[in-house]
Amino acid sequence: MNLFLDDLLTFFDDFSLNKISKKCLAISNKAFQVNNGNIPKWSQAIDTIDALPKGKVALKQPYISINQDGIDSELLMEALHKLIPWRKGPFMINGLALESEWDGDMKWQRITKHIKPLENKLVLDVGAGNGYFTIRMAMEGAKRVLGIEPFLLFNYQFRAIKSMIKSPLNALLLPVKLEDMPKKPIFDTVFSMGVLYHQRDHMAHLSQLREMMVPDAELVIETLVIEGPEDYILVPKGRYAQMRNVYSIPSIKTLKSWLNDANFNNARVVDVSKTTTEEQRKTPWIGENGASLEDFLDPLDDSLTIEGYPAPVRTIVVCER
Repeated sequence: MNLFLDDLLTFFDDFSLNKISKKCLAISNKAFQVNNGNIPKWSQAIDTIDALPKGKVALKQPYISINQDGIDSELLMEALHKLIPWRKGPFMINGLALESEWDGDMKWQRITKHIKPLENKLVLDVGAGNGYFTIRMAMEGAKRVLGIEPFLLFNYQFRAIKSMIKSPLNALLLPVKLEDMPKKPIFDTVFSMGVLYHQRDHMAHLSQLREMMVPDAELVIETLVIEGPEDYILVPKGRYAQMRNVYSIPSIKTLKSWLNDANFNNARVVDVSKTTTEEQRKTPWIGENGASLEDFLDPLDDSLTIEGYPAPVRTIVVCER
């Protein structure tokens, strides 16, 4: 099984993207050689799915839908279960609904009406998870969409979904961190969704995003925020909503000042939404003992997390290089 090499060679057959192909290949090769006891199980799932008939991809909201003729649904279900937990989605393969923890369509609907068309653009999706949004971006007509996600399981999930599609989209997911990417101004649109609050150095993250963007490119930031004045930041002690490594949650005014300090222009808030159990929910596809938002909130007051912090609110900010 070759998770990405053939796709990578085709994907990077573009003058601009070719500038970063060698380093991306080297990093990805190293990542897939890590000693992880789950890899045999994940690889077996990919081998099973690769052998199934391919189908056509379409949007059947909220699902990315793949229609395949003559597949063994039981075999497919067994293979996809080997790749649990599925955090991002949802997907529909024939009549099989893969209900991920997050209903990504809700977020995408909040984003898509506020950004420049992606048609014929080079797009970077940072912290892409299993590539649900990467695929949605490609379905919008982007020339190429590169998702980067260091967590290996999500790369296997992306490979599973993409291998079911007869005419693959111009989308690729690689196990690469943003800080390790060659810093070349290549991309017309860059997405950083659910990533900023996990950064020890938020300004370094914003600077690295900017380095990947061509002049006048668009940045889409989606992140947790907290109510408060400019310069207000919540620094959780321990976990936040049971999430590890949440280093800082800014107020909206603070976030806009960060973007201004990082030399982004025209930062505008296009959405502020409280995360609900409709959008982040417990499903069988996150595992038998999987917890979700309902478990992360105070059982007596859903305006608070289980740790006593304000419950998750997310904003989307769009700006330009």
